[in-house]
Amino acid sequence: MTFSTEKLNKINALITRYPQGKQKSALLPVLHIAQQESGGWLDVGTMDYVASLLQIQPIEVYEVATFYSMYNLKPVGKYVFEVCQTGPCMVNGSDEIIDYIKEKLSIGIGETTNDGLFTLKVVECLGACGYAPVMQLGKSYREHLTKEKIDAIIDEGVKNSSINN
Repeated sequence: MTFSTEKLNKINALITRYPQGKQKSALLPVLHIAQQESGGWLDVGTMDYVASLLQIQPIEVYEVATFYSMYNLKPVGKYVFEVCQTGPCMVNGSDEIIDYIKEKLSIGIGETTNDGLFTLKVVECLGACGYAPVMQLGKSYREHLTKEKIDAIIDEGVKNSSINN
């Protein structure tokens, strides 16, 4: 894998924000760029490439990529449902929402539908406890989740995908 000149310039600009020898500090945003450039997930080759760009050991990249739920280590669907599973969301029904999504889409946690549209992930606190149960879908939060809201989100994804294909 290699990045375009434009992406490399962006990465170099990120690295220059940090003191000499502290280029590892740019790892999170560089991983975001790498994930975006490689179809929404990070394979070992991509992570190794990031390590070489930042002049760090590959294990340092793997440690970060496996720790944060925002990085995907296998292919994901066009829509990734990241449902919060911490206390306030659980008290407000996130377990039932997770079970409903699993049943509705016939997938388990960490799985993607056969059509490649939807992936279900569970994540730790999304910092929106007052809106529980909540999930992140792309860059937006979906709040006060119900079965009906999940149905509408799925229908919206299916409709948008058929328009774009």
